[in-house]
Amino acid sequence: MNSFKLSKCHCDSSEAERSNLSRITSRLLRHFVPRKDNQGIFLFIIFFLCVQNTLQINAQSTRGLINEGVDHYKEQKFADAEVNFKKGVEKSPDSFEAKFNLGDAFYKQQRYDDAIKSFQSAFVNARSDEEKAKIYHNIGNSLLKSQKVKESIGAYKEALKLNPNDQETKYNLSYALNQMKNPQQQQDQQKDQNKDQNKDQQNQDQQNKNQQNQDQQKQDQQKQDQQQQSQEQKEQELTKQEAEKILNALKENEKDLQKQLRKIKGQRVKTEKDW
Repeated sequence: MNSFKLSKCHCDSSEAERSNLSRITSRLLRHFVPRKDNQGIFLFIIFFLCVQNTLQINAQSTRGLINEGVDHYKEQKFADAEVNFKKGVEKSPDSFEAKFNLGDAFYKQQRYDDAIKSFQSAFVNARSDEEKAKIYHNIGNSLLKSQKVKESIGAYKEALKLNPNDQETKYNLSYALNQMKNPQQQQDQQKDQNKDQNKDQQNQDQQNKNQQNQDQQKQDQQKQDQQQQSQEQKEQELTKQEAEKILNALKENEKDLQKQLRKIKGQRVKTEKDW
């Protein structure tokens, strides 16, 4: 679908993690009541620095995972991107970027139900109406790809309520409405998609068949080589046996010849009288 725009770009995690770090630190300051002597103040400072350092390390780790996932995403390595974003969610369950980008990775792998769930989970971590509008936009994309046109229209409308100036969402809403008015066109496009998928499957099947034929040819050639090698070895063995037989026969003939010569030498020569 050339006229259908895909998921919006994903976000870097640095700003979100800094905000999260500041929010957690503020909570600690409100709930921690230090003692009113110098020792209490000293312990409070140490505790504060340790907590802040831990949070910074965790934020950097999550940010690194997300940014590495974004790099994989840009290289169209969507499965690898999915792994990074999942790790980011595990390390920082409150990370909007990790959940939102994980939805994008699912979307690119045509796992639309998983994408919708991941986008929905990011709602509680959205920090602005613009981020919520992005979520609705991508949910609309996923629903439209799943042939749930009516539901996608509702998602695009929610996105425009939060961000009325989003041209991409307006375009996609117009596209979805046009699909509702022309169900036959939608069916034709679905058929075209199915044809493309079938064609891709046929190409893959043909490639697999060609590979199998090549493998079979290699196996046949190996068998022929082995048979030829075995035949040559047998011929060499026969030739060797024949040579030994001939050599033995020559030796026997030589022995017989020697015996005859010895007999001849041992005979007395008969002389005739000289009259």
